Amino acid sequence: MGFNCGIVGLPNVGKSTLFNALTASATAAAANFPFCTIEPNVGRVPVPDDRLGTLATMSRSAKITPTQLEFVDIAGLVAGASKGEGLGNQFLAHIREVDAICQVLRCFEDDDVSHVEGGVDPLRDAEIVETELMLADLESLERRITALTKRARGADKEAAETLPLAERAARALGEGQPARLVAVADEERKLWNGLQLLSAKPMLYVCNVEEAAAATGNAWTERVAVHAGRTGTPVVIISAEIEAQLAALAEDERAAYLESLGLTETGLAKVIRAGYGLLELITFFTAGPKESRAWTVRRGTKAPAAAGAIHSDFERGFIRAETIAYADFVALGGEQGAREAGRMRSEGRDYVVADGDVLLFRFNV
Repeated sequence: MGFNCGIVGLPNVGKSTLFNALTASATAAAANFPFCTIEPNVGRVPVPDDRLGTLATMSRSAKITPTQLEFVDIAGLVAGASKGEGLGNQFLAHIREVDAICQVLRCFEDDDVSHVEGGVDPLRDAEIVETELMLADLESLERRITALTKRARGADKEAAETLPLAERAARALGEGQPARLVAVADEERKLWNGLQLLSAKPMLYVCNVEEAAAATGNAWTERVAVHAGRTGTPVVIISAEIEAQLAALAEDERAAYLESLGLTETGLAKVIRAGYGLLELITFFTAGPKESRAWTVRRGTKAPAAAGAIHSDFERGFIRAETIAYADFVALGGEQGAREAGRMRSEGRDYVVADGDVLLFRFNV
């Protein structure tokens, strides 16, 4: 699948507690001291989607397989990480390997849990992480621009095209703007991605609050929301402690516990969906008596590449995609009803897959 979100933040903000709850495991040590997570832990979690259960019921499927999103628990960062402070070098290397960043911000007071900066201030914490990513990018760009300039003078076409992008990014960073806020045209995207800028990665703020504020948020989360609004950064409010407790409960006990807290769904479901949206992912389905399954592709993916998400042979021998919109599948009673009503379409190589499409690929290898 290959889509993942790195869970980052300062030490003792609840990263590993969140990761453990996400993966319903205790593989990431959640202790009250900095750097308890040294090597990144990786876990895959199912993406909540009620549509899959509906398709499975209508198709009388023997098996249901949700699509998954990968989360990586990364060591806590401290100020000076870009210069190697704390576990800075490992932190930055692990950030480079993920597709998006879920930054956990501590938005709760607790005298029993120390804060590496001496007190709770999520905006300060967010700035520390952002600054370290930007400083690392600036250092990388300085070296890159020097090399690109020499190559461009030697008539290297790719270097000549990449140099203006690198300079544009450096100017933005120098003005205190992360690279993800730089406007990049579609035709520049490939070269831009080649710069591998840490601050260009999509960002999600996960506000970790006390139990009483899980449903409504608190004064800290309000400040984070205002800050996030200036940069278009999505925000999710959770209580990692509640999520840890939920993960330990039996399935039939969770709904009652959530209701007692005034919650309609888990914070984890919100984080997973937000991470999915952050990566601009969509879901298509395959459905039949043997299995109903959800599949993940990036928004804008064409039918042959979507077929390749199932198996490379499907993409190589792609002929067509028999396509039913989810709403039509449900309204018309399934595949046969959609076919009889003329709502099953035969789509070719140029078809862009839509979220919720129920697909049957025809191929020949």
